[in-house]
Amino acid sequence: MTDNTERHNAKMAKKKAARDKIMATKTEEKGLVIVHTGKGKGKSSAAFGMIFRCIAHDMPCAVVQFIKGGMSTGERDLILGNFADRCAFHTMGEGFTWETQDKSRDIEMAQAAWAKAKELILDETNRMVLLDEINIAIRYDYIDVAEVVDFLKTQKPPMTHVVLTGRNARDELIEIADLATEMELLKHPFRAGVKAQAGVEF
Repeated sequence: MTDNTERHNAKMAKKKAARDKIMATKTEEKGLVIVHTGKGKGKSSAAFGMIFRCIAHDMPCAVVQFIKGGMSTGERDLILGNFADRCAFHTMGEGFTWETQDKSRDIEMAQAAWAKAKELILDETNRMVLLDEINIAIRYDYIDVAEVVDFLKTQKPPMTHVVLTGRNARDELIEIADLATEMELLKHPFRAGVKAQAGVEF
């Protein structure tokens, strides 16, 4: 038992030394472009986790929701009710196209959301701006991906983090991202007839 413990401790000490050496080279700080995409759940949830970290660190931040409409959600209610001084929250969408059934209106709302997003990103007091479901608006060509890419590359302040969520992120966005994560779907309760539930989906 003692030999095993000693071997384990020596192995961990070696790992720690190697890790410390790597970490010593990571000194740069910068505003990141972060993409959460994929068919699996958790894209917005992970993004809101980062927003709540910013709030906890007293870092001003902002959220723009491109698709979600006026339905009450836990994230929005919590932020507006308790942290509106630290996080600006803008629900700009009116639901999915199959709900609104008005493409021209959807495009108009997506363009308004993008205009608000640019305004919030350019405000350097915001440490992070979450563009929730923007990938869907881009996928449907409500917003020009080339314009989004150009803005993020040329106008985003150097220390501002921008998080873009939604399925089917365009390759152009993934290419310029500093961090891109694809959520993989393994199982989903919806397929077993279970509806969206408070605390899990909203």
